Amino acid sequence: MSAPVHHPLFARFYTHVLERNEPAELRAMREELLDGVSGRVIELGAGSGANFPHYPPSVTEVVAVEPEAYLREQAQAAGAHAPVPVTVLDGVADALPLEDASCDAAVACLVLCTVPDQARALAELRRVLKPGGELRYLEHVRAGTPRMARAQRFVDRTFWPRAFGGCHTARATVAAIEAAGFALERHRDLRPESLPSFLPVAPQAIGLARRP
Repeated sequence: MSAPVHHPLFARFYTHVLERNEPAELRAMREELLDGVSGRVIELGAGSGANFPHYPPSVTEVVAVEPEAYLREQAQAAGAHAPVPVTVLDGVADALPLEDASCDAAVACLVLCTVPDQARALAELRRVLKPGGELRYLEHVRAGTPRMARAQRFVDRTFWPRAFGGCHTARATVAAIEAAGFALERHRDLRPESLPSFLPVAPQAIGLARRP
């Protein structure tokens, strides 16, 4: 199991700076990510609950797993005002506190960059999903251009994970989703206009993959 997650400075920076100043473009991406999702949903690394207002009424419950104490506290407050029922749990990605095949859908939103082991996290998501369940993802990913990919690897080796809550920018996340046994049904590469193109988190992807 992963070590306890404790990023007090980044958690407060995210909540009070990044989330409060979130661009409309990212809110629209959250809407696209969650459009049409239904049933019982597990959200991995829910942070301070930024996705909660975007869940449609077809969702019967969101089980939000967040290991960072300050962010979990913020998520619990946000969940009280969400349009759908939200349960916030303490837990880590490689040992989710849910039973096998207990969820209809899973959401990974800007979180697979931070988990210690993507393969284990994705295996856990597959475990808790029902057969035929879907994984909705919105993640920044390894760049398709050699120059940016080199820059991503450099910042990952140096300062980026320590400065940004364990985030790694050079992960081939979509390939990892497929390697975990999910079948891609919908995928789109993104370059958000609200992010400077030189940032290592500018290459992103959004899509839906299904558990066989």
